[in-house]
Amino acid sequence: MKKVVFNLPDADISYFPKFYAEDKATKVFNQLLKETPWQQDKITVFGKTHLQPRLTALYADNEKTYSYSNITMHPKPFSPLLKELKTDIEKQCNDAFSTVLLNLYRHGKDSNGWHSDDEKELGKNPAIASLSFGEERWFHLKHKFRPELKTKIILQHGSLLVMKGTTQHFWKHQISKTSREVNPRINLTFRLIK
Repeated sequence: MKKVVFNLPDADISYFPKFYAEDKATKVFNQLLKETPWQQDKITVFGKTHLQPRLTALYADNEKTYSYSNITMHPKPFSPLLKELKTDIEKQCNDAFSTVLLNLYRHGKDSNGWHSDDEKELGKNPAIASLSFGEERWFHLKHKFRPELKTKIILQHGSLLVMKGTTQHFWKHQISKTSREVNPRINLTFRLIK
């Protein structure tokens, strides 16, 4: 399987562009789109509250909540499909994951602002494994302390992006809005909640 390793300081980032074959990826996308109980939470940024610009769902093999940006999500039990995806990723990453956050980007106006996955319940150097299905979108990265360091990766249908080590301490990432006409994208970020 093709693996791309990014030579970025203070980061450990790997990318598998064709982690799943196209037919499998399309089947997964359609099933997740149809079966997931998507929700849209309110988010408060800089004192203003508005609807989060994407839909989300949380699943776990336990009952631990996950909190970010003043949102606390309560997990549903893993479905058979999500268990299968988790097993595939754990074999590839050599890491264990307890929780997956699903994001549905319905169109180009849906986005995820600059952030790091550094919530304390994720531990010191969390491994984050991110699956992408559907429309390709740009994944932007920028260093927190060295503004000249930035890059972007096109996240393909059926791809896997893995961030480990000190990545979340030193780097932020985002999926920005786009004015292009784009089809929906589903992203699954697997993590271990301590």
